[in-house]
Order: sequence, then structure tokens, then C-alpha cells
Amino acid sequence: MAPEPDNLCCPGLADPVLSEAGAEELAQALKALADPVRLRLVHIVASAGEACACDLPALVDRSQPTVSHHLSTLVKAGILGREQRGKWAWFWVEADQLSAVREALTLS
Repeated sequence: MAPEPDNLCCPGLADPVLSEAGAEELAQALKALADPVRLRLVHIVASAGEACACDLPALVDRSQPTVSHHLSTLVKAGILGREQRGKWAWFWVEADQLSAVREALTLS
């Protein structure tokens, strides 16, 4: 059984505590980013500001269905936003979600 925050021997250890719900959300984002192809896709989209799905398979040397799967995972995790423009989908980085990941991992 874990000690109550008031009974911890190290002051400040429980402040701030990542909530269970916050940890679940963070884990989902980290799972989405825990793939080299997805990391590359996020980097490409972030560098360009936005990117068309039509250009991404060639940039990561993967098939269109594989890239679509990775993009879908990133959108579901809230890492990327998506908008349909005619035939193609366009993607951008959801800065708030990446900021939340960065803040949760900040050790200062």
C-alpha cells in the first residue's frame, strides 16, 4: 500500500503528481510516437508546417497504405491534425498535444 502524500518522508515528492488519467493520456501519445516512421512523419510535418499525404510515402520510403496507417495512429493520438482537401488529406502538428507531452516530461 502506498503512503499517503502527507506521510511521505521527502517533502515535495508528491508535488506535482501526474494523475492516473494524465498518465494514460501521456502513454497513448508516447505509444504513437514510439515508432521510427511515425517520428519521421511528425518531424517532416512539423518542419513544413503542414504536409499533403501524397508527398509522404516517398519521403519515408514506405507504401501509401503503410503511411496512411501511421498517420491515422498519429491523428487518433492527437499528435497530428487532418483535413481533407479534394482528393488528398493534409496534416499538421497539434502543438498543444506536443506541448503537453513536453511539459509532462519536464524534470525542472
